[in-house]
Amino acid sequence: MKRVVDVVVAFAGLLFMSPLILVLAIVVRSFIGKPVFFRQQRPGLGGRPFWLVKFRSMDDLVDASGRPRPDAERLGRLGRWLRSSSLDELPELWNVVRGDMSLVGPRPLLMEYLPIYSERQSRRHDVRPGLTGWAQIHGRNATTWDQRLELDVWYVANQSLWLDLRIMWRTLWIVISREGVSQHGHASMPKFRGGHDG
Repeated sequence: MKRVVDVVVAFAGLLFMSPLILVLAIVVRSFIGKPVFFRQQRPGLGGRPFWLVKFRSMDDLVDASGRPRPDAERLGRLGRWLRSSSLDELPELWNVVRGDMSLVGPRPLLMEYLPIYSERQSRRHDVRPGLTGWAQIHGRNATTWDQRLELDVWYVANQSLWLDLRIMWRTLWIVISREGVSQHGHASMPKFRGGHDG
């Protein structure tokens, strides 16, 4: 049932939002540059990698040595707006249709984090990653890593269709109010340094 809801809602969302997606693609191309889409491997169900697709939100600013500047400096006004409104994540609906992601589940983080999760934290990969999740409606990026990952594990243990509907409804308010978009001094969250069971 969850997969059926995912496909139907994501496909309908892509059709309904296609004019907006086209406009955003033109805006990103004009003000940030190409490529329009940001693609990166992220861990999915069972930790297996897939290509996450979202709108690009950072420019190509580099320092004197040619290295990319910190994310907070590369995230301009348009990029901040895309992230705070979550419009940068609209292309992820295609990841849901493909089966890489679900509408609701732990957010897909970085591949480099896989070896440093605790055994308990690794359980977040027992389900497909989601566009939104239990952690996103309980602080989003303003939580600590321990809090966020514990919320992910709680979701895995308690998932249900009713809980998913509750999360999606609450997500609408979070997006409108733009709560918890980032932590102070960071474009989103500081880098995860590893967890431990205890």
